[in-house]
Amino acid sequence: MSRHKTPPRSGKDRTSLYDEISIKIIIGELEAGRVPWVQPWWTAAAKAPLAMPTNAATGRGYSSINILILLGAVIEHGFSGQSWLSFRQALSLGGKVRKGERGTTVVYADRFVPDDEKRRAREIGEDPQTIPFLKRFAVFNTAQCENLPEGITVAAPPAPPGLIEPSVEALIAATGINFRIGGNRA
Repeated sequence: MSRHKTPPRSGKDRTSLYDEISIKIIIGELEAGRVPWVQPWWTAAAKAPLAMPTNAATGRGYSSINILILLGAVIEHGFSGQSWLSFRQALSLGGKVRKGERGTTVVYADRFVPDDEKRRAREIGEDPQTIPFLKRFAVFNTAQCENLPEGITVAAPPAPPGLIEPSVEALIAATGINFRIGGNRA
């Protein structure tokens, strides 16, 4: 997507996660001649059916910015599915990530309460203060792996024809915009 390389992750040169995602999604798309807030994510270049990215080991769907990151990776690399695994998850399922494959960085955000803060809050009768954290890690599309169990590598089926388009066309018609899906102007 972008010719920018991921910057070093230590010292003063370390780029913030926000900057890294901005460079990858926005600047990379602009350099490729696409306006990301206008161009639809699903184009003829996408080989995977329109579906939400999911973790192949747990079945949980990804959320937040991870959805955009993983959808972008599917389009950029031409993956045929929306199933993702960490390196360790691939190993735990009896498979492995093929040599030379590069992961896609996703993020995990949460909060925690340190033990000292729990003790302090208990002593003075207050609620403990939480500390937010953001962790980045790499996931691999199941197309980048080998020797995975058969059920893991199954691609999501495409949406049935006519499921989405009539609703979108009705919404567009209700707004009064003179436009038809597929780029055909009326």
